[in-house]
Amino acid sequence: MATDRRHGSRVVVRPARSPGDLGWTVMAHGEVYAAQFGWNTDFEALVAKIVADYATGHDLSREAAWIAEVDGRRAGCVYLVAGEEAGTAQLRILLVTPDARGLGIGARLVGECLAFARAAGYRRVVLWTNDVLVSARRIYQAAGFTLHGEEPHHSFGHDLVGQTWSLDLQPRSA
Repeated sequence: MATDRRHGSRVVVRPARSPGDLGWTVMAHGEVYAAQFGWNTDFEALVAKIVADYATGHDLSREAAWIAEVDGRRAGCVYLVAGEEAGTAQLRILLVTPDARGLGIGARLVGECLAFARAAGYRRVVLWTNDVLVSARRIYQAAGFTLHGEEPHHSFGHDLVGQTWSLDLQPRSA
């Protein structure tokens, strides 16, 4: 668990293991994306499936999730799960609530994912996002992810452009 004080707030990033963490992840995604982008409940259903799959079958040595709290209130989350290819992890459902943005929470959550992925022996981390998620893309780029493809799609009640990003994990030298 990492703790930080910035802007007079106490920020804690911890494993998502407390009752309510999984449900909060689904609810927060549904509410935030509806308010910010007008996305419908199809998006909330997608997040619910991702969370349910994680809850019912994750391998503790290879998959994890984190919750960020600001002054004791949940304010963000991210999940890291095994990807479809051997040696590849997938970063999923990064979220920072609007009232907690600007505190560096998104970068810290992604940092937790990447540190865990390295420790678990993954060689690569991939993610899928949409081009309208500009702040998230900046976090991914700052962490070293590169864009590998874009594809238009109609999802969540809107015409969107999906993006695939990846990061090859290199052993850190001392």
